[in-house]
Amino acid sequence: MRDLSILTFVTLDGVMQGPVQPDEDPSGGFERSGWCAPFMEEVMGHVNQEAMSEPFDLVFGRKTYDMFAGHWPNVDTSDPHAEKLNQAKKYVVTSRTDGLAWRNSEALLGSAAEEIKRLKNQDGPLLQIHGSWQLIQTLLAHDLVDHFRLWTFPVVVGPGKRLFGDKAMPNTLELTKSQAMSNGVVMTMYRRMQTSK
Repeated sequence: MRDLSILTFVTLDGVMQGPVQPDEDPSGGFERSGWCAPFMEEVMGHVNQEAMSEPFDLVFGRKTYDMFAGHWPNVDTSDPHAEKLNQAKKYVVTSRTDGLAWRNSEALLGSAAEEIKRLKNQDGPLLQIHGSWQLIQTLLAHDLVDHFRLWTFPVVVGPGKRLFGDKAMPNTLELTKSQAMSNGVVMTMYRRMQTSK
């Protein structure tokens, strides 16, 4: 058995859509992509230290995978974040198998919830999700997320894709770690305690 963790950046009002690039995710008319870019230099070192120092496998939705696969294999290997992402095993929830050229990538072609349950029942390192909003909503609806690793940015963007959508199962979470950074970003880590059915 192994746990599944979400690692994501969110605004103060709970939006995780389009955090880094100006044109990252304009779906739904979202015009505020790139909201975390001014904070990233300090944040990425912190993410590496706090959430990527232990072994992990990655889980992606197809859209996020394609975005990561178009960038990280081309980053210099001296970048510790790139090295960790490029070496990790990558599971991709997708309806097609073309284009999975990023090293160590494997397609998950069935039901997302069932495929993740299968992976969680295997031996192996932590399963960690980066981005992948639609996939996260499915996993929250099926109560499959064990840990939340959140970096909350001092930014309010208004309408957008929120981490916790309408289908998230009610849960009680235990705060396991928190830290405020000098740039105003706050890291909080939570562990699921119980589910209210």
